[in-house]
Amino acid sequence: MSLEYPSDLKYLDSHEYVRLEGEIATLGISAFAVDQLGDIVFLELPEVGDTVTKGESFGTVESVKAVEDLNSAVTGTVVERNDPLVESPEQLAEDPYGEGWLLKVRVKDPDLGDVLSADEYQAQVEGE
Repeated sequence: MSLEYPSDLKYLDSHEYVRLEGEIATLGISAFAVDQLGDIVFLELPEVGDTVTKGESFGTVESVKAVEDLNSAVTGTVVERNDPLVESPEQLAEDPYGEGWLLKVRVKDPDLGDVLSADEYQAQVEGE
């Protein structure tokens, strides 16, 4: 299976992605992370109105193999969360970059700092 790394996204070392559109950041986890986790059974996300902080955990994703923290690439306020995904976390594997987004956050500072480009992230996870 060939994993995708959409070039319009920025990535964290910890396998989360961010898509910044104006002051709204969409957060999710990469196809690589989904592939590594295997069958995802539980997703814990903050509520709308909660604050997430750049570099800190905003929730967890649990698979049959592991529980992983979800880290935020931005600081801001949650304006939307993907409730259907919380109800059916296994759907994350089907479309991590589309329907599988986790949160939409109104960012305080659009500077993402040290995030990876798609090429950098792909090189890192594929060990090239």
